[in-house]
Amino acid sequence: MSDRTKDKTYDEFYNVVNMTPSELEDWLDTYKSKSVGKDSSDGESIGHKSGRKIINIKRKKNDELTDTNYDHMYEVIGYVHRNSAQKPKSDIKESD
Repeated sequence: MSDRTKDKTYDEFYNVVNMTPSELEDWLDTYKSKSVGKDSSDGESIGHKSGRKIINIKRKKNDELTDTNYDHMYEVIGYVHRNSAQKPKSDIKESD
């Protein structure tokens, strides 16, 4: 990934992931966060694992980010955009 692409990915990631690490940790501790999502075969959903990766990424300084971090950031950006386009017609706060 080029430096320009990394800069764009970094900026967009921080735009779409609008929760702080502590807010994400609090959310991941809730029953709701643990009760939804596709199982990754070890009892923890794929999305829950992604949330923990996001916390790790957001706690790093820009120069500490690895290519693996950038790859995950790129995946998260795509996920957020896809799911935002498919949001439910009902109250989103009550949706899985």
